[in-house]
Amino acid sequence: MRCYVFPGQGTQKKGMGRGLFERFPDLRARADRLLGYSIEELCLENPERRLSETVYAQPAIYVVNALHWSAAREDLPPADFFAGHSLGEYSALFAAGAFDFDTGLTLVRRRAELMSQVTGGAMAAVVGVSEQIVEETLKRHDAAGVVIANHNAPEQFVLSGSREELARIKPVFEKVEGVRGFVPVRVSGPFHAPAMAPAADRFRDLLASVDVGGLRTPVISNVTGRPFGPDAREVRALLAEQIVKPVRWTDCIRYLRAAGVSAFTELGESKVLTSLIDRITTAQETAPDPRRDLIERIKREILQPEIGDEALGFDDDASFRQLGLNSIIYVRLARRAGTVLGVPIKPDIIFQHRSCAALADHLLTRDDITRAAAPDTPAAVPEAPPAPLREYQDERVTALLRDCASGTLGVDRTIEAIRALA
Repeated sequence: MRCYVFPGQGTQKKGMGRGLFERFPDLRARADRLLGYSIEELCLENPERRLSETVYAQPAIYVVNALHWSAAREDLPPADFFAGHSLGEYSALFAAGAFDFDTGLTLVRRRAELMSQVTGGAMAAVVGVSEQIVEETLKRHDAAGVVIANHNAPEQFVLSGSREELARIKPVFEKVEGVRGFVPVRVSGPFHAPAMAPAADRFRDLLASVDVGGLRTPVISNVTGRPFGPDAREVRALLAEQIVKPVRWTDCIRYLRAAGVSAFTELGESKVLTSLIDRITTAQETAPDPRRDLIERIKREILQPEIGDEALGFDDDASFRQLGLNSIIYVRLARRAGTVLGVPIKPDIIFQHRSCAALADHLLTRDDITRAAAPDTPAAVPEAPPAPLREYQDERVTALLRDCASGTLGVDRTIEAIRALA
């Protein structure tokens, strides 16, 4: 499968879009009308170095991304997924049909105006160490208000905070073993951080008035690392949250890889995302993550046969309650888990650890599961045959009574289900 990805702010440069403005004059003219200035002149000439300013850079990148998408529609095969990094998410949603070009540019222009009004902040990339080391360093040196804004790759994170704090901790990070760079990012504010809350609140008001259509192609959200749902309200909410929440690019790419995407094509003026995707992919291949592998197996081999493809996009930490599972399904999941992992698992285990992540964490504490759960490795324990009904009967009744006590099942339904078991 194929995914087209769109870059965001920081990739702007003089000369961007050269050769495309004359190829798609209608988009150029529509952009000029909406913006009130020549987008071609801005991109090709960069008068007064305006591309360094957020209020000009974001519309310019959106327009040029749209030009590249227009060319891709004529020259390249269709995509199975879209994704965009930060601002690039608007290009991905435009390509997927969430809104038309004019609506997207209107949103981006207003987003840029609001974000540019939050001053006094900056961003910097830390390269070479894990998220844990970054977080520990920030905590140890009391970096007030500095947060991870972008999870770009397993060993590349962008920090967001005040200029003073970033300047203070720069020499600190440069002394941390493994750090290969502490590099300022070409933006004008502390993006994807709590300091942007005023901009997000005002932007939310504009989003409420915008029509968002159904997506023709799935788009991966920066906030969740999962596809946007079909609800327009969710799309609007996530676009507002994106201004203050971190960009989880690593999670986005790992989800796409797990979904079967093998070809990524970056549309735009840079190859920054291509490089990040290569790093993420290489890290996955060279450093297996048993927990991640087990979570994916739970989704693919245990949940999916019971609830369908919804399982593949289900959030790792979300409760199974959201899936509307009843007690009978918990029993079937336990049986399936026992078959998949080659060891007996009781329904109570599934019931007590009601998320993919919690269930995986529990299973990894069991020696028998740890040996059996490794992908492409024969199970250490011979596969157990399906247990007879009597072995699970008490567990099922217990689960039904628990559902009744919690209000999930009514008394009459509970009695009926117990009689059916008998």
